[in-house]
Order: sequence, then structure tokens, then C-alpha cells
Amino acid sequence: MSSKAHLNQAICSHLVEMKADEQPDKEVLVFENGDLAADILTYRDLYEKSNRVARLFLEKGLAKGDTYAVFMRNHPEFIYAMLAGPVIGAIMIPIDPRSRGERLRFLLNNSGAKAVLVSGELLQPLAEVIAGVPGLKFTAVAYRPDQDMAVSPDYPALNETLEKDSWTVVPQQIMDVRHPMEIIYTSGTTGDPKGVMIRNNRFGLYNIATRLVWKYTAEDVLYTGLSLTHGNAQAVTLFPSISTGTKAVLSAKFTKTRIWDICRKYGCTSFSLLGGMMAGIYNEPPKENDTDNPVRTVISAGTPAAIWEDFEKRFNVQILEWYAAVEGGFAYKPPGQGPIGSFGKPLPGMMEFKVVDEQDKPVPDGEAGELIIRMMRGETKVDYHGLPAASEEKTRGGWLRTGDLVKKDKEGWYYFQCRKGSELRRAGDFIQPDHIEKVIGDHPDVSEVCVYGIPAASGAPGESDLVAAVAPLEGKRIDPTVIFEKCKKDLEPNFIPSFLQVVDEIPKTISEKALDRVLRQAFGPEQQNVYSFGRMK
Repeated sequence: MSSKAHLNQAICSHLVEMKADEQPDKEVLVFENGDLAADILTYRDLYEKSNRVARLFLEKGLAKGDTYAVFMRNHPEFIYAMLAGPVIGAIMIPIDPRSRGERLRFLLNNSGAKAVLVSGELLQPLAEVIAGVPGLKFTAVAYRPDQDMAVSPDYPALNETLEKDSWTVVPQQIMDVRHPMEIIYTSGTTGDPKGVMIRNNRFGLYNIATRLVWKYTAEDVLYTGLSLTHGNAQAVTLFPSISTGTKAVLSAKFTKTRIWDICRKYGCTSFSLLGGMMAGIYNEPPKENDTDNPVRTVISAGTPAAIWEDFEKRFNVQILEWYAAVEGGFAYKPPGQGPIGSFGKPLPGMMEFKVVDEQDKPVPDGEAGELIIRMMRGETKVDYHGLPAASEEKTRGGWLRTGDLVKKDKEGWYYFQCRKGSELRRAGDFIQPDHIEKVIGDHPDVSEVCVYGIPAASGAPGESDLVAAVAPLEGKRIDPTVIFEKCKKDLEPNFIPSFLQVVDEIPKTISEKALDRVLRQAFGPEQQNVYSFGRMK
């Protein structure tokens, strides 16, 4: 181990090299591929193959501080590309694999990406915008057997780099834990996405959460279908697995229909998801074996209070709720502790939470206000790529402005209300969409529901009429009359949607949050897929 004494385990590529030296054959990551054989990665795989990619970067002219994009679903090649950057100080731009057109071009140009590593299935949407990205030096394609694609002569195959028997090893070139590791872009639901600079020391913070919050043991097996381009999958599953050696199973993308079968097959004891995903799982038809699964803990951000207890009982699990944003902040509610609906309390001794009004004055317990956060040690800082003014405004006065409206009870438990500016009020009532979504989602023909507001026809300031966008289960169809009848039976009159918007699927962000902006843009009272409660009464 003396030859590794210079390495710093707080930097992910350093840790992987150390682990490869100590436990080269330990199986760490499993990429399940449905009916095809899984890809199983050891520490040796992680180190050697990521180091080959680092060598490729150097040969193609990438240097410290250069950015490179990774545009693919959850595949082993994503991990190799991610771990290669910190070796030479290049900065990864993880791109949502659903990005297309102008958004994809914006992310590549805004980040200044000099290279793209893409999986074969996504080469076509990349090729459609690549002419508009003049800063690119090279593009390498990962061709996977499960995608059955012909090799394009226009781009080098990443496979050739990964399959080399020998290569000139690249020594770790970055020792600074403050050096940038990646830039994760926000969803951009209210404007252009902002790139949040993530530094090497974020890896160490993930390790703290693993020890104090997730509390994984050697016997645990983790699972996620969340995209690795999103901070959740990195914080809850990927980096804890790499750091501790706890085995993790990953799917190329989230699947609500196969999630329990995957967990049974691989013995997964914990999985991570977000509130919208939880509702989708819950809306699947009940099965006799729902409780027959190895999962003990579901780590969720945004569990709908309306289904919380029913979800735990139906699937025989406990929910560990947490709250965070890529810019910073962290709170959690351990399983079985605190009130249902709360996202918890901040980690003691690490950060301070306040709930304030528009003048930054604290609001009384039980009243909604914006959550602002301050680190108790060190500087409270956000680095938006290329946006110094926005970075300063985000932490004005030394407090991180989350943009989230929350409440705090007298015992110090926090409750998420909504994003600032997206409040739903109707006839004076504050509307909680999850209650309406549960009632509609309980119908056996419904797969997913998203309730959002449009300006009230009455013209009352701040008031909304409610729209419920509804997607059917596979093989089913939505009967609007039946859904409205269910709403009349199970909801108070003020909570019944004014309109049903029947869609094939609910559009989502990379974090599986419903994109009500997209639904709102497609909405029109006279559209053929829109049904009015007033006309059906």
C-alpha cells in the first residue's frame, strides 16, 4: 500500500485505484439488462477501464479544466467515462438521455464541451445537433450488444478503447479536492438550465450521508433505475456503493412494472426513487406477492403524503424520506420517526434552516415561507457555470435561497409545500395535488396523474382552475365520465378538477418530476383530449 500513500480517498478516482489495489475482484456494480446477461463490474474493471478512457482523453487533446459530455443511459460505459475525468482534471457534463434538439445543443454549447461520449442508441439525436456545436474535438460511441446497432464510420468506437489488452497507465494528476468533478444542469422548468459546479469534495459529503443517514451494511444490496446523470442516483446509490463496496444494481432506466421483480432477482434490500415514481408504482394493479420482496427501506424524496402509509403497508417496507437540491442543503426523516408528510430535519451541526417571508423575516411555525439554508461550517456558496451574478443572488446574505415553500411545525419537522411561484389556490383553499392524484390514481385504469393549475376562468387574482392530466395503464383506456364520477364521490367539491387532460404518458424531468409546463403548453379547453367537468355534470 505504500505506493498508494499519495492518493486521497476523498477523490473518487483515487479511491477506485486504492480499492482496485486492495480488492480487485470484488463485484461492486451490477447493470441488469432484462432477459440478457447482466454486466458485473469489479473494482479492477472500474479502475482499469476508466484509466483507459483517461488515456483516450489525453490522446485527443483534453486537458485539466476541459469539459466533456456523457450522453447515455445507465450503462457501464457511463461509469468508466465519469471516473476518467477526475484522473486528469477534466470536468464531466452528464446529459439527460432524453434531451433532444435545442435543449441538447444548448447543454453542449453552454458547457463548452470539447468531447461527447455517447451510446449507440442516442447517436442519432446527437448527430442532428452536432453541426451546431463548433467546440467539439471528438465524439466516441459506445456500441452495446443489447442495442443491436451497426458501427458508424463517422465516429470512433469507445469499445476499442475499453477492450485494449494494454495501455499506458495515466497516473492521478489531480490532488485538489476543490477541483471541479462535474457540472450538473438544473431541469430548467422556468428558464434555461443552469449548470451547477460539483467539486471533488462532494464525494466526501456523499460518504458522510452514507454513514449517518443511509446506514448501509455489508449485507445490503442497493437498487436504482434513476438516471446516473441526476444527483439522486449518484448520492444514494452509485457513490455509496463505490465507496463502501456495498453491491448496487442499476437499470438502464426506471421501470415501475419490473422494479419488484428486479429486487427479488438480485436480493435488493433498498432502492431509491422520487415521489412521482412512487405514485406510478402504487398505481400499478395490486398483486398477491406485493409484500413478498427483500426490500426493507425505500429512500424517497417527495413521497406523496396521501399514499405514504398505504405504500409502506402494501409492500411491507419502510420509507426514509429526504430533501436536497443539487445546489446544496440536506434534511432527512428516518423510518418510523416523525410525522407522515415531513421531509425531516437538517443534519445537526452541519447546516441551519430558516423559513422566511419576502422580506427574509422568519414566519411563525405552521405558516408557509421560503426555505433558506446556511452552512454552519465553511462558506455557503453556489457556482453556476458562467453565471456569477446568478450565483451571488442564489446565496444572497450568506443564505442559500432554495426557491421552495415549506412549513415547519413546533417540533422542528419540515414539510414541502411547492416551488415558489407555483402555488395552487382555489376559492381560498390551498390545494395539495397529491391528494387529488391519489384519488384518481386509485382507479384501475389509471397509470399516472399530474394535477396542475391554469388561470381561473373567474379572473380572481392568484386563483387557479385545476387540470388533472391522466395517462392510462397499458392496454386500458380512460373514460372521463367514470373518472369525474369518482372525483365527485371521493373529493370535496373544491378539489374536483375542472378539466381532465388524457395523455399517452406524463412528460417528466430527469428527476422523474412531472413537467406540468409541457402539459400546460399542450392544454386547451377545446382540445379533443380535454374534458370539462362542467359539461359532464
